Amino acid sequence: MAIVLSGRKFAKVVRLSLKKRVGQLEGPPPGLTVIMVGDDPASKVYVGAKERACKKVGFNSNVISLPLETSEEELLELVDSLNEDVSVHGILVQLPLPDHISVHRIASSVLPEKDVDGFHPVNVGKLWRGEEGLFPCTPSGIVALLKHHKIQMVGRNALIVGRSNIVGKPMAALLLRENCTVTIAHSRTTDLKELCAKADILVVAVGIAEMIKSDWVKSGSVVIDVGMNTDAHGKLVGDVDYEDVFDSCSAITPVPGGVGPLTIAFLLENTLKARVSALFGNR
Repeated sequence: MAIVLSGRKFAKVVRLSLKKRVGQLEGPPPGLTVIMVGDDPASKVYVGAKERACKKVGFNSNVISLPLETSEEELLELVDSLNEDVSVHGILVQLPLPDHISVHRIASSVLPEKDVDGFHPVNVGKLWRGEEGLFPCTPSGIVALLKHHKIQMVGRNALIVGRSNIVGKPMAALLLRENCTVTIAHSRTTDLKELCAKADILVVAVGIAEMIKSDWVKSGSVVIDVGMNTDAHGKLVGDVDYEDVFDSCSAITPVPGGVGPLTIAFLLENTLKARVSALFGNR
């Protein structure tokens, strides 16, 4: 029977640690500013959850909501002003952005030391060079979850299904740091099922509801489901068929309550890290 890797439970542990460390800081608490352009319903829910999480651990939190018609230049000017604001330690521009705004240009405009999403090219470079920096929250949370449960990573064959800049690629870099042998696959990979069945650690972030079945999974493997989909009945499901796969693996994350809560927890971790760097003059 598989161990359920509860991100919800682990996120509580992380938040308790954050609250304790914030209480030990000298000077003002960490400050996170979130910018949201437009009124995407899912973004509103997610930004609200971030704001509540900040308050629980003693962070200063500010949400700036901009109209959908905000121009790219206006957004860049706002980011520049936040870059100069010493009370703001972390800047997050909520995705998705409207089509007329370049995600890459905005991500590159945030100072690397305030880039708590880990999307700035400098932080991406540090990630792949094996240096310290601010790295994407979801992959960081996944690695921490595996360590929390004392799951062996050294020498294991890890397969990541998904090649996004948010999850797939940084996940590969972080697992390489843990001395896994890493393969990146995606929805167009030939013989994907056979590759999945050879993986000791399988991370799925492809965005196809319940694509991974029990015969895709190696017996005793660890399965991390990053997917968030809605099935035909309106139920939230992952990229892995949880019920079908459960008895085939040694450990698995549920959906919901698995990877999702880790994303916000490690956003807060990055913000505290940015605050500490500012405190010691590493900006």
